[in-house]
Amino acid sequence: MMDAMSFLGNSLIISLFIILLILVTQFNSFGKALIIMTEVAFSIIGVLLGMAIFNMDFSVIMMGVGIVALAGIVVRNGILMVEFTDHLRAGGTPVREAIIEAGRIRMTPVLLTATATILGLVPLAVGFNIDFESLLTHGDPKIFFGGDSVSFWGPLSWTIVFGLSFATFITLVILPVMYLKGWQMKQWWDKKM
Repeated sequence: MMDAMSFLGNSLIISLFIILLILVTQFNSFGKALIIMTEVAFSIIGVLLGMAIFNMDFSVIMMGVGIVALAGIVVRNGILMVEFTDHLRAGGTPVREAIIEAGRIRMTPVLLTATATILGLVPLAVGFNIDFESLLTHGDPKIFFGGDSVSFWGPLSWTIVFGLSFATFITLVILPVMYLKGWQMKQWWDKKM
């Protein structure tokens, strides 16, 4: 277990560093990349809150893999918001209005992506099973919940479900505020210099 935790910890750090490097080159700004990366920290908080609220067991390996996968999904939603805000700002829209407009326009894609992912993972998380052989031969699907697959795939699925649920709220509410505060801080710093 310690080897698995060490390996997954190193994998998470390496993947976050690579994501940060890509974000810095994409936005040519360390501040914007840092704003997007804070979403990963918030999504991990969402995972831990969800696991604690529902009193679920921690599976180190599958939760670690789920957190690494979750980081990519969450960063993608943050990129959508920041990139569209930058696009509006490049068109001459003032910062505050660009943030509001980006939030309004990108809310639907962010919510649809998160909802589709969450709903797609719920059957895997609860162990929804159908016996297709019995369905095709006898017309009886023998639907049941649970089984061996839940003990393996359940922690990974619940990790992504809890983290993405929490991170979607962060993307739509906190990320625009962080973008505005980052811009205000940059303006303040430029005036000081």
